[in-house]
Amino acid sequence: MVLYFTGTGNSRYAASIIARITGDELVCMNDLIRQRITDPYVAQYAFDSDRPFIFVSPTYCWRLPRVVEQFIRDSRFTGCRKVYFYLTCGSGTGDAARHAEELCRQLELEFMGLSSVILPENYIALFSAPSFDDAQGMLRAAVAPIESAARLMQLEKPIEDPNGRSGAAGGKLNSLFYKLVVKDKKFSATDACVGCGRCVSLCPLANISLENGQPQWHGRCTHCMACIAACPEDAIEYGGASRGKRRYYLSAAGRQK
Repeated sequence: MVLYFTGTGNSRYAASIIARITGDELVCMNDLIRQRITDPYVAQYAFDSDRPFIFVSPTYCWRLPRVVEQFIRDSRFTGCRKVYFYLTCGSGTGDAARHAEELCRQLELEFMGLSSVILPENYIALFSAPSFDDAQGMLRAAVAPIESAARLMQLEKPIEDPNGRSGAAGGKLNSLFYKLVVKDKKFSATDACVGCGRCVSLCPLANISLENGQPQWHGRCTHCMACIAACPEDAIEYGGASRGKRRYYLSAAGRQK
């Protein structure tokens, strides 16, 4: 079973390739996380598979996103106890593998390794997205390493991270990142907003609502960038940090916005 969390489509892209190679069911964590918030009594918390569980997600400051880690902690996994992690990143994953292995130890899951692939930068709250053509080149180049890792997963062999860095100070930086950066107060809609509600429907934490036809954020943001990147009118800004920057969003069909 391949369970993925995605903000702007990179991890969904990688997860789809992995599921194609392994033949596993593809499950969107975004939908399940949102349902656990909006309708917890009918949400799914248990998963059963006779093959390894594969978690695919972005890298948030050298770690699994907290929302993904919490999803795993809140869930029950039966059948096969083997677990793989595959992360998408803009430059590297630091010591994410060590933290993922510790998570598995705590939950009595068998850690089979963590690997990653570099895909187009999407975190425009701090960085800039590449041009359309550069992003296309990165997407094409990523297919081979993703497929290679997927074949090892299919054979239930260990995987290693080509973009990791042992001993990286991920823990301290990650704590500061969430404390100082991961907030939604800077998000706002410009006059270009048409009130379509796409940002509302995409938010995995049900953190956005439309009020008088305009999106409002309510303090539960995980900075996945889905709202700002997928807006069809480019009508959402993150303070002054996003002004003039290209929005990168990859559809489920693998096409850039």
